[in-house]
Formats: sequence, structure tokens, C-alpha cells
Amino acid sequence: MLKFFRRIAGLAALAMLSFRAVGSFLSWIEKQEDGPHSVWSDEDEFEDA
Repeated sequence: MLKFFRRIAGLAALAMLSFRAVGSFLSWIEKQEDGPHSVWSDEDEFEDA
């Protein structure tokens, strides 16, 4: 019976760590989009000018 509770606790801890990791990754992606944009520019942008 103790083995069962250990496995449940381990699975719960693993699930919580997985959700934290995914959340951290998604927030990192959002921060990357807010920063300075890439130095590469579209050639079409200059054709209109």
C-alpha cells in the first residue's frame, strides 16, 4: 500500500514539474517576441517605398 502512495506522489510531482516547465517555456517565448525584432527585413518592404 505504501508503494502505491509513493507512485501516486511521484506521478503528481512529475506532472507538476512538467506543467511548470511548459509554462516557463511559453513565457520565455512570449518574452522573445516582445524584444527587438530580427535584423532581417523583407525585400518587399523596400519595394513599396
